[in-house]
Amino acid sequence: MTDSTKLTSTVWDGRASFDPARPHVIGVFHGEGVGVEVVPAALDVLAILREHTDRVFDIRTGGLIGYPAKAAFGEALSPEVIAFAKTIFAENGALFCGPGGERFVYDMRRVFDLFCKFTPLQPMPQLSGAGALRPETVEGVDIVAVREGSGGIYQGVWGAETGADGRITASHRFDYTDDMVCRIVAVALATALRRRKRLHLVLKPGGIPSISTLWRECAERMVEGSGVELFEHEIDNAAYQLIANPRQYDVILSPNMFGDVLADCGSLLLASRGLSFSGNFNDWGDGVYQTGHGAARDIAGKDVANPIGQMFSLGMMLRESFDWPAADVAIRAAVGAALQAGLCTSDVVWPGAKVVGTRAFAAEVNARLRAVLSGKRI
Repeated sequence: MTDSTKLTSTVWDGRASFDPARPHVIGVFHGEGVGVEVVPAALDVLAILREHTDRVFDIRTGGLIGYPAKAAFGEALSPEVIAFAKTIFAENGALFCGPGGERFVYDMRRVFDLFCKFTPLQPMPQLSGAGALRPETVEGVDIVAVREGSGGIYQGVWGAETGADGRITASHRFDYTDDMVCRIVAVALATALRRRKRLHLVLKPGGIPSISTLWRECAERMVEGSGVELFEHEIDNAAYQLIANPRQYDVILSPNMFGDVLADCGSLLLASRGLSFSGNFNDWGDGVYQTGHGAARDIAGKDVANPIGQMFSLGMMLRESFDWPAADVAIRAAVGAALQAGLCTSDVVWPGAKVVGTRAFAAEVNARLRAVLSGKRI
């Protein structure tokens, strides 16, 4: 990704650039599980960046999300959190989220029409050989996964009934309209036009015939004459090919659930889910940034979580919502330098590396960031 590249320029067409003289309003949700460890680590990175800029930040902390909110209020996305988010968005701000379980993310997308999710999949060269895949498999991989978030199975209507015979029937109904599909196809197509002009559509024609047909017809109609080459993959084969031959992919376009599956598969290309991150967007300028690894409750509080994904989601937010690509570049340089020095968390280990905890690795990134920014204003 170059210094000036913004994924959201394909979503926020016509949106004025963010004025760096304005306060940068950020709403923070620490979330649950490892969120309370990795979100502060990312905010420490932001604190260092603030020492090297004239930009002014207004950071506000929101309430409970996910399972803790469900336990306290009966809803993973409470009215209080919705009101908080509306206030942040009204001031041209963005939301920076730790993991929130249950239906938090799905309801957030529904309430704020966050129909587009971008998941960049670009392995770090410093982690070549640190993951489960061979270095030659991941070398040169550069993918953007575009996932539809406002429809599909995660936004359906469901329920369960008990019949007179005592048998329980669970049901789930979901749908897509052509305008919903065409909206996300337009984003993926514009993204592919700015990259290598290859668009990979993921469907399941035999299993979900009508929806697959709708997606195919919308994509074929919109891609025709654009100069972009369209490829169709069935979801099961796409998951296999993403790991077996990832360099074939450029921009991957998926319905809601298929995109969820592929993003998790794609984190193998990064060496760990701890490095995965994403942003959710509507088409009037709102953004919600998060990692892709979830709450990881089994390791919460043990000082072993990898903070890189949360740091990279911070960089994505600064690049996309606040038009500050230099900050993203600096974060990546600092993380890369920490890894190059041989330090890592336990999920990404290579021969000769020194395994350290969350806090120690974050401290090393902070030190490297200070070195990257020494004497500079960005």
